[in-house]
Amino acid sequence: MRPEKQNLTKEYLTRLNGSPFFIVVNYKGLKVGHLTELRKRLNKAGAEIHIVKNSIFRIAAKEAGIGELNGTLTGQLAVVTGQRDISTAAKVVKTFGSEFDRLKVHFGYLNNQRLEQPDILTLADLPSIEVLRGKLLGLFNAPATKLVVLLNTPASQLARVLAARKDKLAEAAPAPESTPAPEATPAPAAA
Repeated sequence: MRPEKQNLTKEYLTRLNGSPFFIVVNYKGLKVGHLTELRKRLNKAGAEIHIVKNSIFRIAAKEAGIGELNGTLTGQLAVVTGQRDISTAAKVVKTFGSEFDRLKVHFGYLNNQRLEQPDILTLADLPSIEVLRGKLLGLFNAPATKLVVLLNTPASQLARVLAARKDKLAEAAPAPESTPAPEATPAPAAA
């Protein structure tokens, strides 16, 4: 293999090993401006896209332990890799593909497990990891909140019952009549 191809293989291998996922897309028919726009969107999502030479990418994938990709690497392909969650990158790819109708998802890998096109599109429909964490935190927080309310309810109900009883007793008790104060008797005069 020529030194240039060896360098490309090492570069692809580094990207594959540095990312928990990759998505292979066909970019046939996309203009440079569209590809630049896709790069910007993916960059915001914590991912990047690189045009690959199929034969060299096949070698790099085999060296990365992904397996044999014969027959699946045909056409003008690019690879999306990233450090964050795959659902955000897949969402960008899906949205971009629906806008421009040129970008086609072929397949992908997540933690060395192959994902077909429907799997990746399903991942694109999932909320981002931040949203999922927020929902999970809400689920953890809800039982604690309900427990506090449940524990406080009997005490607050008892306080209301006691207050109502006090008010009822106050209404039922006869009002104290005003009794005249005893008159002061004059003190006997001293002789």
